[in-house]
Amino acid sequence: MVTKPARMYTRITGPAYTRKEFMGGVPYPKITTFIQGNQKKDFEIEMMLVAEEACQIRHTALEAARVSVNRKLLDAAGSDNYFLQIRPYPHQVIREHKMATGAGADRISSGMRAAFGRPVGTAARVYPGQIIMVGRVDRNNAKLLKDALHKASIKLPTPCKVVVTKGSKITESLGI
Repeated sequence: MVTKPARMYTRITGPAYTRKEFMGGVPYPKITTFIQGNQKKDFEIEMMLVAEEACQIRHTALEAARVSVNRKLLDAAGSDNYFLQIRPYPHQVIREHKMATGAGADRISSGMRAAFGRPVGTAARVYPGQIIMVGRVDRNNAKLLKDALHKASIKLPTPCKVVVTKGSKITESLGI
């Protein structure tokens, strides 16, 4: 079945719904790799993608953002010349009350009776100032990393900003 629009699950409402041991049939998150690139090298520049508003980010959006950044960095810089980490984990279980539509659906469905919903996916709860992604590169790939993180922020349901946490003098001299 088609997934509902992400705007239905973006706002944080109610308490966390994360206890999977009491639920049945919670699908696994699509994002499985949270750390990519060269973990051992000490890079000159570190940039972070920081959320500006509180929201829930679905696991599919996290995966889309990760793939976008990873592809851009892997193609241009190579696998040994960058580091990428996704910080939030999608613990929050998203439920959906599926409704029957079409001719004769009113005879089949029970309306809003027992409308708790079934698990359809997971999301990560993110708050203002929380770090979503961390990227590290050397000075020759600094602009590339900033562009990649900006493209990833477009795929997320909250406004984000790219913050330079290490090597700010180098990025200023490069004009980034």
